[in-house]
Amino acid sequence: MTSAYVYYRIDPAQAPLAAARIDALLGTMAPHCDAPPRRLQRCDDVSTWMEIYESIADRAAFAAALHAAAKTHDCSTFIQGDRHLECFAEPSLDP
Repeated sequence: MTSAYVYYRIDPAQAPLAAARIDALLGTMAPHCDAPPRRLQRCDDVSTWMEIYESIADRAAFAAALHAAAKTHDCSTFIQGDRHLECFAEPSLDP
């Protein structure tokens, strides 16, 4: 299984709007994960946020759904720069 991490900076003046839209995005994406997705903010920089999605079975389908959902929820309104998606999986023990 794969875990996905999306990080970005928000406009702090739009934090309430960002929280509402990202929480809606997490709800949209929940069916693509075996664990509820969540939103975090950086401890030393409250304008840096991260979304965490765990136990993703199909990484390509997830990435496509996430891209579409971010557009649907108009996430570009409050994000400064780009959303960065990183995926990680348990290491393979096969040689």
